[in-house]
Order: sequence, then structure tokens, then C-alpha cells
Amino acid sequence: MSIAVEPLRDLVRTTFERAGSEPEEARIVGDHLIEANLMGHDSHGVIRVLPYIQLLTSGRSAPNQHVTVVKDAGAVITVDGHGGLGQVVAKEAIDLGIERARAHGVAVVGICNSAHMGRIGAWAEQAAAAGLVSLHFVNTSGFGIQVAPYGGTDRRLSVNPMALGVPRPGREPIIHDMSTASIAAGKVRVARNKGVELPEGCIIDNQGRPTRDPETFFTDPPGALTTAAGHKGYGLAMFVEILAGSLSGGGSSHPDNPGADRPINNMLSILIDPERMAGTDAMTGDIDRLIGWVKASPPMTPGGEILLPGDVERRARAERIAQGLPLDPNTLAQMRAAAESVGVPDDAIKRGIVTV
Repeated sequence: MSIAVEPLRDLVRTTFERAGSEPEEARIVGDHLIEANLMGHDSHGVIRVLPYIQLLTSGRSAPNQHVTVVKDAGAVITVDGHGGLGQVVAKEAIDLGIERARAHGVAVVGICNSAHMGRIGAWAEQAAAAGLVSLHFVNTSGFGIQVAPYGGTDRRLSVNPMALGVPRPGREPIIHDMSTASIAAGKVRVARNKGVELPEGCIIDNQGRPTRDPETFFTDPPGALTTAAGHKGYGLAMFVEILAGSLSGGGSSHPDNPGADRPINNMLSILIDPERMAGTDAMTGDIDRLIGWVKASPPMTPGGEILLPGDVERRARAERIAQGLPLDPNTLAQMRAAAESVGVPDDAIKRGIVTV
């Protein structure tokens, strides 16, 4: 079903306001979730509304929280998100990182104790819009353990996404947003809602056997995600745990950590002012030269094209703005359930879920 974007955006905002968020927080969270759907990342879009609302109403996440600086060394700072909604916490932390990078040329920001931060590429986009190169590493402190280590058969690591961004003045930035697991856990939920199989090699069942059935991820005991590119993704996942968790002070993934009963994210972000190094113009010129060289590679298939990181998302966004968001009935039912659970009137729900 293709769902109209703006009515759904309004419904998401209304749902969060009814759950206790102030209007600005509801706007930030709603816009972030809708943007994830527009970018083609349905795993981080409105499918998250129901679990977020359940966390808020149960008291395991807190509305209307803002970051506070707990360590300040100028270009290196650590902030606490107080269990607040990650879309707000991360945005405020990156705003602070942008300010420090402009002052010092570089900023390293450790973010601890945030609820789920959503699509991590958004924070690389935020930095790129400010003219900064950035790197972002995210883990959970225990709740999100879903990935088997390379050669293992059960869950020991978080999904551990990372994102990198480079500004290109006057043009779209280059943004790479990836999970160190072979697939994001949210995409398993999307496949389950749609009733489709997963690609080969993404998950194992609770006996360590490869499977394509998303239901095996939710059994008791559960299956696990595999790491991207085998041992290479495993190595990256370990370093994301160390950078986002151990180095920031938020803690690497472990079920005995405080707060392991709820989805707490930690993030290490590094922001660099290119003007303090090669210079923005020189960097951009060299990137353009690199892009021209790479895109000149003969395509493997007739009529094929060499894409840059971020191109797929931008094209998905343009298409979905024009045609609506393709959402399955299960996800829409969960959206309705979230709205109903906080008292959104039925007529408002109907106005929010409109087919194109």
C-alpha cells in the first residue's frame, strides 16, 4: 500500500505528543522516522513508532530530555542523554560537535545513555550540511545484543552501525551508512511483517544453522544475525563496541550492564573541518576527480551505472515523495495500535493513514 507522506507525518507527531513529548520533540522524532522511510530504510521508519511508544509509556525511555556535558576538554567532550529519545539526543550532541569543530578544527563527541538513535546516516548528513567531514560509531550497552561473532552460534554483539559523511559544496554530500551485521535487525522485522524470506547468509537459527526464515530470529532461544563480510565485519563490530562503548564510557554490549533492559545507544562521533587540512576547495576538487575516475568503470550489465554512497537513498526519496510510502498492512496495524494506545482519536488515525 502506498501511504501519503504528510498525513502520516502529522499522525506520528500527534502520537508522540499524546505519549508526553513536547511539540518540538514530537516534530524532530516524527520527521526523522518519516525521512528514514523516504530514504528506503523502512527498518528505521514508522515501524519504530509502536516500540518507541511502548518504551515511553512503560517509563523505560524518557520524553523531553536534553544532553548535558559530563566531561569537557574543549575539542573532546562527553554528553549524557538521560535515556531521552535518540533523535533529539543525537541531534543536540552533533550540534555541539559542530560548534566545537568550528572552534578547534576537530571535535570528538562521546554520547552515552541515549534511547535508540534511529538512522545513523542522519547524523553524518547533519555534519555535512555544516561543511564538516564526520565519522559515527554506535553500539548498545546490552539490550540490543543480536549478532553472533564470526564462528559463533549465538548473540554476543550489537548490530553496531557506522556512518561516514563528506560535504560537497553545491552538490549532494557523500554519505555511507551501514551496519556491521549482514543486515539491520529492523530489516528482519520488515521481512517478518511482509511475510517474505531474507537474503542468504543474513541470519542463523538457534542451532547456528543458516536460514532465510525471519521467524527464527524471534524464537526462544532466538537466532542471530551474522556479521557483514564474515571476519571483516566481525572485526569492525568489535571496534565499534570499543569506540562507541568502551571509549565513550557508555559501556560495550553486555547483558549485565546497567540499563541492559532497555535500548540504550552510545555513539562516538568525530567531526573534522576540512578547511583546517587540505582545504574545502582542494578536498572537493580531488573528490570530483576520484568520482570521475571511479564512475568511468565499464558497467557489468548493459545500461548499468556506477553509483556513489547515498545515491540509492536519494533516488528512493525522490520516488517516494512522488508516489507515497510503500508500507505493509502489519506495519500500518502497528502504527494504528501505537496511536490508539495513547488516545489518538479514531478519526485522526484515519486522516493520518491515507492511501495514494
